[in-house]
Amino acid sequence: METKRFYLSEKDKKIAGVCGGIAEYFNIDSLLVRVAFLLFLFTFGGGLIAYIVLWLLAPKKSAIV
Repeated sequence: METKRFYLSEKDKKIAGVCGGIAEYFNIDSLLVRVAFLLFLFTFGGGLIAYIVLWLLAPKKSAIV
């Protein structure tokens, strides 16, 4: 059984592929993830920090496979 892993998306990306990767991992629409990041950005201010951290730490799928 293959374990599920989070990767930056290469086919559904606007900036770095973080939101697309999260959407692929949870099998949801990437627009929902992008809206959630915007809500966190404007309400708590942590959306940008979380995005940058995920961008720096998440591997690209092509680099792993």
